[in-house]
Amino acid sequence: MSFFQRISRAVIGKSRVDDATLDAIEEALVESDMGVETTLKIIDNLEERVERDKYMSFDELVGLLREEISALVDAGTQPFDFSKKPYIILVVGVNGVGKTTTIGKLAAMLTRQGKKVLLGAADTFRAAAVDQLTIWAERAGVDIVKQAMGSDPASVAFDTAKAAVARGADVAIIDTAGRLHNRIDLMNELTKIRNVIHKVVPDGPHDVMLILDASTGQNAFAQAKEFARATDITSLTVTKLDGTAKGGVVVGISDQFHIPVKFIGVGEGIDDLKVFDKQEFVAQLFAPEDLK
Repeated sequence: MSFFQRISRAVIGKSRVDDATLDAIEEALVESDMGVETTLKIIDNLEERVERDKYMSFDELVGLLREEISALVDAGTQPFDFSKKPYIILVVGVNGVGKTTTIGKLAAMLTRQGKKVLLGAADTFRAAAVDQLTIWAERAGVDIVKQAMGSDPASVAFDTAKAAVARGADVAIIDTAGRLHNRIDLMNELTKIRNVIHKVVPDGPHDVMLILDASTGQNAFAQAKEFARATDITSLTVTKLDGTAKGGVVVGISDQFHIPVKFIGVGEGIDDLKVFDKQEFVAQLFAPEDLK
């Protein structure tokens, strides 16, 4: 059931917005994975408006909800500042969220834009991760820097940054290990990676991108919280957003962590990574049916 369908169900047969209607809308927001804090913020604003206006039609209510949700989503200004060269992107996220796939899609997108892209396989704890990134590098037509299984991730990051400078790359995208079993270990590893990048590119990394899977719902909030504690996250990419039923997670995480959403993954194909368009996203949330 889409977000719009949940809202419609909440107010069907109502001649005015009352407490029961607001309770039903609150339930619909929570079911869409916006999170409790963000949901309560929206409901509080709705209550103030209803109290002031006394009567509100369905169309007015939907319009107000759209305004509230749009105000909570941060889409940033532009995806990347290519005046910085090489532009270093450090990609973080747990295993299974589509991290490696997103890196490949992003490499392909930037290559189509005429950028020279280099990948760094610093997730050295899973042999499959390096192999998968190598396959994506081939598909995207870009070079990759990698070392043997079990190598020091910071060493791979250092080599990637050096190679990016030496080869005149516009962008270097560095994969990192996707694990959260011990936040201190994660923090230490990411700090070490950032420090070695600094040695080669003093203002890098320029973007620390967290990859989240929209279909995991509240688990995505927990992941965002842990990674935000471990390092300074500067952008979000949300994968598996091929419908709006769980799109609320984008709103909630952007609102609660104040991190701009840069990209969304809408499918498995190499072209299925889209620059996040806030207005289009909100419009789809309120479409009568999920847009596939």
